[in-house]
Amino acid sequence: MHYQAESWGSYFPARAVGGDPLERIERLASENAVVIFSVSSCCMCHAIKRLFCGMGVNPTVYELDEDPRGKETEKALMRLLGSSSAVPVVFIGGKLVGAMDRVMASHINGTLVPLLKEAGALWL
Repeated sequence: MHYQAESWGSYFPARAVGGDPLERIERLASENAVVIFSVSSCCMCHAIKRLFCGMGVNPTVYELDEDPRGKETEKALMRLLGSSSAVPVVFIGGKLVGAMDRVMASHINGTLVPLLKEAGALWL
């Protein structure tokens, strides 16, 4: 199910597809230039979506709380990050950037925009 909501970008409940959760994450992350795994009630997820939209990027957002296998996906993201917090998680160009702290550090140190340009998510 695909839907547009406000000015965020593309939102998808993470599709229930068989297979290993990490393989599923890798497949979903590689399908679009910027992919955010999110939970709709998470304030940090909201902030990261605002950051990208404010930069003119149209991220694909998978809301895990709207997915019947969302908890399984969250656990896989926690293993991937080595963290107790699973969201938000950002992939750019199919590559893991990380959670909020890594994205903000990349933004502050000037490496986020080149990543976005390289992935084709930002043209200016």
